[in-house]
Amino acid sequence: MPKSAKSEHTPMIAQYLKIKAEHADILLFYRMGDFYELFFDDAIRAADLLNISLTARGKSGGDPIPMAGVPYHAAENYLARLVKMGESVAICEQIGDPATSKGPVERQVQRIVTPGTISDEALLEEKSESLLVAVKQIKGHYGVAYIDITNGRFVVEDCYSDEGLEALLERLQPAELLYPEQASFFPLIERYKGLRRRPIWEFDEDTALNKLKAQFASQSLEGFGVDENMVSIGAAGCILQYVQDTQRTALPHLRKITQQRENDAVLMDAASQRNLELTRTLSGKVENTLFSVLDQTATAMGSRLLQRWLHRPITDTNELKNRQSCVQSLLDTCYVEVHQHLKNIGDIERILARVSLGTARPRDFSRLRDALLVLPDLKQTLIDSEQPCLIELANLVGQYDDAQYLLAQAIVDNPPVVLRDGGVIAPGFSEELDELRALSQGATDFLNELEEREKKRTGIPTLKVAYNKVHGFYIEVSRAHSDNVPADYIRRQTLKNNERFIIPELKAHEDNVLTSQSRALALEKSLYQSLFASLAPDLNQMLESASQLARLDVLNTFAERADSLNLCCPEIVTKNKIEYSEGRHIVVEEVMQTPFIANPLLIDDKVRMLMITGPNMGGKSTYMRQTALIVLLTYIGCFVPASKAQIGPVDRIFTRIGAADDLASGRSTFMVEMTETANILNNASEKSLVLMDEIGRGTSTYDGLSLAWACAQSLASKLNSYTLFATHYFELTSLQDSFDTIQNVHLNAVEHDEQIRFMHQVQQGPASKSYGLQVAKLAGVPKSVLSIAQAKLKQLESSANETVAPSVNNKTDTQLSIPMDDTPHWLEQKLLQVQLDDLSPREVQALVYQWRKEVQKQTP
Repeated sequence: MPKSAKSEHTPMIAQYLKIKAEHADILLFYRMGDFYELFFDDAIRAADLLNISLTARGKSGGDPIPMAGVPYHAAENYLARLVKMGESVAICEQIGDPATSKGPVERQVQRIVTPGTISDEALLEEKSESLLVAVKQIKGHYGVAYIDITNGRFVVEDCYSDEGLEALLERLQPAELLYPEQASFFPLIERYKGLRRRPIWEFDEDTALNKLKAQFASQSLEGFGVDENMVSIGAAGCILQYVQDTQRTALPHLRKITQQRENDAVLMDAASQRNLELTRTLSGKVENTLFSVLDQTATAMGSRLLQRWLHRPITDTNELKNRQSCVQSLLDTCYVEVHQHLKNIGDIERILARVSLGTARPRDFSRLRDALLVLPDLKQTLIDSEQPCLIELANLVGQYDDAQYLLAQAIVDNPPVVLRDGGVIAPGFSEELDELRALSQGATDFLNELEEREKKRTGIPTLKVAYNKVHGFYIEVSRAHSDNVPADYIRRQTLKNNERFIIPELKAHEDNVLTSQSRALALEKSLYQSLFASLAPDLNQMLESASQLARLDVLNTFAERADSLNLCCPEIVTKNKIEYSEGRHIVVEEVMQTPFIANPLLIDDKVRMLMITGPNMGGKSTYMRQTALIVLLTYIGCFVPASKAQIGPVDRIFTRIGAADDLASGRSTFMVEMTETANILNNASEKSLVLMDEIGRGTSTYDGLSLAWACAQSLASKLNSYTLFATHYFELTSLQDSFDTIQNVHLNAVEHDEQIRFMHQVQQGPASKSYGLQVAKLAGVPKSVLSIAQAKLKQLESSANETVAPSVNNKTDTQLSIPMDDTPHWLEQKLLQVQLDDLSPREVQALVYQWRKEVQKQTP
């Protein structure tokens, strides 16, 4: 921004600089006629972000002033693009009258569009939340507050570790994130767009508490179930200040604040949320996710709630059983009818938020009118089901006959998109408006009569009376008849082939009509604004009804999915167990062209860990993931893909499945793997479900084998978690001999004529081989490479067997006294002492495996 004195600039640029100084950190859309213009650095930045032309206007300090602009009628499209990039924009409008202004027209910033505070339909993604999040830290303890301004949901939550903060932010996916100056936790948040550094005073707890009490008109927050000593109270105060600064209006739909606690939910760390591909695949797509399979919701608000449920399963068994009861009742009675009613209701959650903010457009009112008209029929459908839980839901969904009648009387059936040119208020709503409209619309009859009269008076058959916005009303005469024009005609405009005139009578009519049109538009805008005040008393109840309708939509979707996908209602039990019969992976099953092979699972106090072996592509990861998804679906109240299921208490779901380099943070694949593993070992409990897939594969054979062994042993002996442990280290299958709670299972495959067929069936015991070369063949590895690999494999296996034999036959060999509970790493050290230094690591691994099997056979 130039530092030149104002005197060096034109009055218009001086005005721009004054307004821009108040919004230095964000783009300023400065209204000039039919365009929003940007100047100086804003113009350069906008031209780059939006790929629009960069020009110049005037000079500053002798240099041209960069300028870029977008048409005001297309501004929403450009704003939407900027918001997706995490940018914020101040919208500066002309509020003065150009006809009476001396110097530049008075301008003022009317709104500030930021990624976390947008409510305009054109700027929002229909099925995605746009959350404004604030984070505060006190000694490693994090306070997080977040708000969805499109429905008024305001939440505070404390978490107690870096991992907890990362998990929460992964769930929220903030559109905009506020943090205090000099925040030491910046590395945890720097990957998010829309970061906004805020002054420390905005996070002050005492100031925040007072602001929150004032907003909710309450003496304390305890009535909302909120602990006033939470760290997140400071973050909530920052959010409220930011929303008030950007919206510049009252916020009546922010009517309560909610505290969420960690023990109310089945927690999932950030990696587990990504690995399970709940709402996004690992490549960032929505297709082929759990959400995409479940989402048959009738409304966008239901779709958004479904995503919230998926990322935050709950532990309240009473609420879960209530959800299950509603799903079963809908399934048995009326889910098809309910779906149709909900489709006709639409996304009233966001419409009501815009009504609360005073930004609703004409079509918002017409959609709200149509939605309210559907509510009585929906409620009656639920009541007619004679199901207690559905009748209770019907009672929670209000009925607003007065508001519906008001909107039906006030708004035309198909209103225009914006109010600018009128035509929104229905005939009959205002007698005064009808009279003004009749006056302007009566112009047609008057003009026809005047035209016929003047044709007869002048004898000019081609004479016509017309109107345009530039010259107003006029009488048009062709040049051929110009000699017949009466003396009282006053020339208004001369064209190539015609001349246009005005007469006193037509001028008087013009003044009357234009005045009535102007008065009618002003009155219509006033009547439109009055609708906001008329609806205000019912808004809070309407918003609560919208929340219940979204909940009904999700439960109704669960009923439809249960019917269409053959899902069963899981039994939530108090015993420590996860058991299901004929379980399926709900996503894989949907994309497969062939029937899915269902499998059972049982983990309880007797068997806490399944050690899973089998070939690549054999189904190990699918089996593990389907278990996690069945548990997760149970804890959101959905039916599950199984013929029968009993699910006991689960506090967390951990997954260590797959990994990729985190280049941005300088972490290798193995470092990512070990970080996620450390998180599991430090935080899992006996009620946690842990999925461990191929631990140790990111490093050398013996380091990896040792780590996998130690992790499995720790999970079995110390943490005692529900664990599915998939591995290619066959040595780990011997852990079953040391721990009664470990059971070996494998995914089987059949080999014939060097061909492999994966059976995808879970069977007892360890796998016999890994079938790595067969899988490589399926992947298209050249035959020449496979032949070399086959020969090398035979050489290694032969070498291992030959080396093992003498030791096994020698009863006095000290190696026969190897303790069975020692680790393979210790065995490796011992074996290398027997002059085996010339063996490759793969040969030593094979030797260790064979040696252990032989020792097992000969040890009493």
